[in-house]
Amino acid sequence: MPAKYAGGARDSVDGVPRAAYSGGMIPDFQELSDKIDQLAEMTHALRRENAQLRQANAALVVENMGYQRKLSEAAGRVEALLEKIPALDGTAEEEPQPENEDAR
Repeated sequence: MPAKYAGGARDSVDGVPRAAYSGGMIPDFQELSDKIDQLAEMTHALRRENAQLRQANAALVVENMGYQRKLSEAAGRVEALLEKIPALDGTAEEEPQPENEDAR
């Protein structure tokens, strides 16, 4: 049903006549505009922070890879040292073991 205009008033969706325009809405529009501006600023700030965090994360990944390489090299050196230690043969004198659990 089309809106009816009579004497500067119109029917709203709910059928209650309203003034064609209310000057009181200007502050509402200004408040909405201010909130949109704040949202845009926050969005830009979060994007900058996100970019910084991505860079920091990339640097930490590279650092971690370096530590993993060093750890692998150290493990290789320890293995090489262990191979140089003479193996224990069965001729070494063993300590006598107690015969029952209570003596241990």
